[in-house]
Amino acid sequence: MQEAVLWKKERNGVRCELCERRCFISKDKVGYCLIRKNFGNKLYSLNYGKVLDISMNIIEKNPLFHFMPGSTTVSLSMPGTNFFHTPEEVEKTFKNKDHTDVVGKDYTPEQIVKFAEDKGVVSITFSAEEPFMDFEFAMKVAKLAHRSSIKNTFVTNGYASEESVKKIAKFLDAVTVNFYGSGDAEFYQKFFDVPSMQPIFGTVKQIKKQRIHLEITNLVIPQIGDSSVACKELADWINAELGSGIPFHILRFFASDRFSDIPVTSVGSLDKCIDEAKKAGLRYVYVGGVPSHSEENTYCYNCRELLITREGSKVKKSKLSNDRCPTCGLKINVVTS
Repeated sequence: MQEAVLWKKERNGVRCELCERRCFISKDKVGYCLIRKNFGNKLYSLNYGKVLDISMNIIEKNPLFHFMPGSTTVSLSMPGTNFFHTPEEVEKTFKNKDHTDVVGKDYTPEQIVKFAEDKGVVSITFSAEEPFMDFEFAMKVAKLAHRSSIKNTFVTNGYASEESVKKIAKFLDAVTVNFYGSGDAEFYQKFFDVPSMQPIFGTVKQIKKQRIHLEITNLVIPQIGDSSVACKELADWINAELGSGIPFHILRFFASDRFSDIPVTSVGSLDKCIDEAKKAGLRYVYVGGVPSHSEENTYCYNCRELLITREGSKVKKSKLSNDRCPTCGLKINVVTS
């Protein structure tokens, strides 16, 4: 266990301020995420150093298309989510019945950074399940990584508190925020137990305000979240609140344990969403899950020069001159160093 950050004492318990659930946690109880517990009216993180998986991936798998293109990252997953979890998921999170011993192999922050150094990668990525729930461990890793000139990225659902974004911003270089069903409020209420989208929108704006490189995805789920109109509304919001240069990834849905009876998203549905996002004014709109689709590539929005060619997200060829189009000289919203 590790004493948590971002909490305060209140009468008969503590208030966690890590995410937008802002749980009140009484003595010996856990928060919604299950991995932050009140011991003696102090809040502790139960998943500190508990790593479910550590692997090497291309940065584009995050997906990050405009951050260190073609580079390799060390990806980490740790237990803990602030979105709705099923009883089966709860059982997979703990080794014991009283829900105190969290699953995962023990690592120290120093071991993670040493692993990244030995592999020669340029970044460390906290992805599944929800990186802000790994906050204490991720923060220590991020600080050590920066000392070794290694960058840090998160792949998040965006339901973190603005305080947590501010606290880690100095050490966080890039963030991918995942939206589902175009951020439809009813969808989030039903499937994620999220009563309002406003906190997520607020967190995304805070990420941008802190000058962290930002990319956004939208998972298009057939039958329950594949409206091209809703996708345009999300794209309109991105353009108005964040800017037209934010990379926007339209992702194909594949069957999962939770949505086993939902078919794969058709390419036609994805293309409609891509068209609507472009109509909204977004300059960099991509498709995910359709290898060899032309919208995997990056084009100069000024002269339409093909700048980065990808296949299955992997960079095949780049014509970028640092962060500029070699043909017209336009500066592209991309981090190359």
